[in-house]
Amino acid sequence: MRDSDILLNPNPLVQYIKKPADKFTKADIINFIEDYEIEMVNFRYVAEDGRLKALNFVINSKAHLDSILSGGERADGSSLFSFIEAGSSDLYVVPRYKTAFVNPFTEVPTLDILCSFYNNEGKPLESAPEYILRKAHEEFKKATGYTFKALGELEYYVNSTKEDLYPAVDQKGYHEAGPFTKFEDFRVEATRTIAQCGGKIKYAHSEVGNFCSETENFEQQEIEFLPCIVEDAVDQLVIAKWILRKLSYQYGVEISFAPKITVGKAGSGLHIHMQLEKDGKNLMTENGVLSDIAKRMIAGILDVSDAITAFGNTIPTSYLRLVPHQEAPTNICWGDRNRSVLVRVPLGWSGTENMIYDANPQEDSIMPSQDGKQTVEFRAADGSADIYKFVASLVVASQHGLQMDNALEMAEKLYVNVNIFHDEHKDRLAQLEQLPTSCEESAKRLNNKREVFENNNVFPAGVINNVVSKLDAFKDSDLSERLYGKNDEIRELVLKYIHCM
Repeated sequence: MRDSDILLNPNPLVQYIKKPADKFTKADIINFIEDYEIEMVNFRYVAEDGRLKALNFVINSKAHLDSILSGGERADGSSLFSFIEAGSSDLYVVPRYKTAFVNPFTEVPTLDILCSFYNNEGKPLESAPEYILRKAHEEFKKATGYTFKALGELEYYVNSTKEDLYPAVDQKGYHEAGPFTKFEDFRVEATRTIAQCGGKIKYAHSEVGNFCSETENFEQQEIEFLPCIVEDAVDQLVIAKWILRKLSYQYGVEISFAPKITVGKAGSGLHIHMQLEKDGKNLMTENGVLSDIAKRMIAGILDVSDAITAFGNTIPTSYLRLVPHQEAPTNICWGDRNRSVLVRVPLGWSGTENMIYDANPQEDSIMPSQDGKQTVEFRAADGSADIYKFVASLVVASQHGLQMDNALEMAEKLYVNVNIFHDEHKDRLAQLEQLPTSCEESAKRLNNKREVFENNNVFPAGVINNVVSKLDAFKDSDLSERLYGKNDEIRELVLKYIHCM
């Protein structure tokens, strides 16, 4: 890592250790703790409910610190995962050094580290969410020789007491600035804090959704990350959600990642951008256009996208968001720069080298190449996503596409370059399969395509059974019809899942 990269990196551990995070060793962590007079260590891990848990250690001695960093600690697995029996519930939680960050909220100097789960034999817990993602990526790399990178777009609402000064225009909040957006300072503080904890932020902004009730103000915002190794991308999202909730508690406002706050207003998604690399080269384009590799990847995702909703849209209100005319996908298709499709190919800076000189005619330096920015974006998932499993399912689906004989034919068939919700394109819409419309339907689709995910035991059969059972239990197959026009019941349902995952 260059000296300038270290100086510009907002993570104090990177600045001190002078290494990228994935090179951190136990000795590096101990030296940092000693020199920064860190008094506590928190082990962090994600359980079945998708939330970041905490196990707090007071550092008693260097030997004690060395012990916990070397061997981890025990935890009661039956209290963390429903599939673990109480009679044999002990698990090990073992720290992953590259995830270490200084806790930004504690008065006592504290270092937090994300952990992985191991069983009584010291082997990775096959059903642990983070290990499922790790297995998916390892199998992908072994089968293809490619590295899978990803970035998330984290959308959320800030719910606060209504304020009458400088009201925002209803559903016109996109990239709005203060004073018409009330929580720009909150968003800026959140992005700085996430970056200091290791998150690689691309940008943040106010989103479309904003509206008021008689007493409350609802303002939608988004934080988008930079592409990185897929496991790291998910770790960053998990930490970011925790930071946003902690900050909101300090500000005295409520944060919600729920897919729908109310009917008729913009919902919140969890869009995931993906790209494949080999030897540091982005494989998503070839000769300035979308590559066959990218098209095969898209075809694989589309082929099992209905089943992917079982991991990415996990509560009944998820399916109040996946409705036409809300910039949320409802049909299985893909397209360029098209927000009505399930998989979107956004602008990728191909052939745009002269823009900066047109905007700055006085500039005569050679600008760095913008090649390699192309991604493809999956748009269906939302804040209820079981995020490690959801992103693992995208990795599995991408490998599936690269190995499908008819992938390019499928990609061509499912390509859409029009807004399918316009009346003049209703014939094209009728040709497309629909995404599930309920948790129950999503469970059936997963059960029908489970072999794709269970291949090589990436998703153990018991995990699939558990997901199907949970979704079935909602009994929501006709929920939209039952709730139509019943605003009080809709609000009650929204509040029930306001703090999903």
